Amino acid sequence: MKWPVLDALANAQGDREVLRDYRQSLSASETLARVQDWASQLKPCRVLALLADNSADWVLADLAALNAQVALLPIPNFFSPTQTLHVLQQTGADAILTDQTDAVMALKLGFVLENTMGSLCLLRRSVVAVALPAGTAKISFTSGSTGTPKGVCLSACGLMATATSIRAQLAHLRIERHLVVLPLTLLLENTAGVYAGLLSGACVHLPALASLGWLGMAGFNPAALMKTTQVLTPQTMILVPELLKAWSLYLNMTNQKAPTSLQFVAVGGARVDPSLLQQARQRGIPAYEGYGMTECGSVVSMNLPGDEGAGVGRPLPHVEVTIQAGEIHLKTATFLGYVDTDIDAEPPTALSANFASGDLGRMDEEGHLHLSGRCKNLLITSFGRNVSPEWVESVLLAQAPIAQALVLGDGQASLSAVLVPFAGVTSEQIQHAVVLANATLPDYARISSWIQSEPFTLQNALATGNGRAVRSTISTRYACALFAVTDQTNHKEPQHVVL
Repeated sequence: MKWPVLDALANAQGDREVLRDYRQSLSASETLARVQDWASQLKPCRVLALLADNSADWVLADLAALNAQVALLPIPNFFSPTQTLHVLQQTGADAILTDQTDAVMALKLGFVLENTMGSLCLLRRSVVAVALPAGTAKISFTSGSTGTPKGVCLSACGLMATATSIRAQLAHLRIERHLVVLPLTLLLENTAGVYAGLLSGACVHLPALASLGWLGMAGFNPAALMKTTQVLTPQTMILVPELLKAWSLYLNMTNQKAPTSLQFVAVGGARVDPSLLQQARQRGIPAYEGYGMTECGSVVSMNLPGDEGAGVGRPLPHVEVTIQAGEIHLKTATFLGYVDTDIDAEPPTALSANFASGDLGRMDEEGHLHLSGRCKNLLITSFGRNVSPEWVESVLLAQAPIAQALVLGDGQASLSAVLVPFAGVTSEQIQHAVVLANATLPDYARISSWIQSEPFTLQNALATGNGRAVRSTISTRYACALFAVTDQTNHKEPQHVVL
């Protein structure tokens, strides 16, 4: 079976460069030949795990699995050994391509070295097959709020439809170079970056993550990202809000602007306050917010140059969006079910019915989608006002001193916040930032008290592996301290709770 991304390689000018990393540069013909060779070696596999740093070989393995019709299981580098063990066992993965052989062997799952493929080692094992939804081409695991990853089974035709939609929306930009900044295990980069980039005829640049400024749990160094963009002069990139903020602050502090080669920087993964987008654009970053879910191939809607609104953009052609009782429902060919779905039962597929996203939203008169938070996170104050914590958090995170934020206040007269400052930031600076944020919010959504926390990380159980705050844990840890001062008086200034 042929797929659009492979057809694009076959139809491209053979010597045109399409993949480049720190070790190699591959033309379209070389890439296609390598993919076909690797696919023949992967044919005996049922579920192929992929645990490696960003590289051209990562993309080759991905495309080879697609060509061989083998289910691919990308494993994030930020997963703990326990999480990695969990996903390998839950999917019945019988093979793994990796640049971390020792770590895989330490799991003692019976893997043995069979071959090397480029910079990656192919390990195989005998294991009982696990039933997956028919047509599963990719299994994307995301860290849930409990820390236990959840596997989403996705179809190849749906992923290709997503990439084709994105390519069509950006066709007028005539993209020649896309810089991969996010880990390829994130479906957003994998589909919207690599697949759409190859379909557009672009050369996809794949530096090692460390060279881009990724420091693991130690944070992110925007100076490294700036240096890479200056050298490679990409036209498109994908960022999460935290990286966009870090880069914007760095450019502002150093009085620099992003390279003029940039035409489109997609921002997704969490709600973005409009002021953060404005700050980024003032520094030459053409940032545009979008919205998506893993179940829908990572992208549902996005703002575009010349077609931008106050929301998260117009839905793309590959997905149908409806609003039911205030909740966003989606229909797409991508989602097949979850790894733990009872295969004998009717799977929760979006092929036959709308998929409830769990996100609150609305469509405006122009056909643009607007988000207002997660259904399960909605706060209802004692005055009966409904407040989405994601909205208030995005306003707080737009303030330079605040690195992480979580808003509480369900059943209370006013809202409180747990805040993590950037290194070197004082309590006075955080207090001023909260005052500035409050000035842009209506009175019922303002922060009346706040507490300073250690960084939210996977190690202290305050965040998932991809950095998303674990609301239940943070709420439990700090609720008593915040409740002690909340509602005591009608403070004109937000109160800083000192533990």
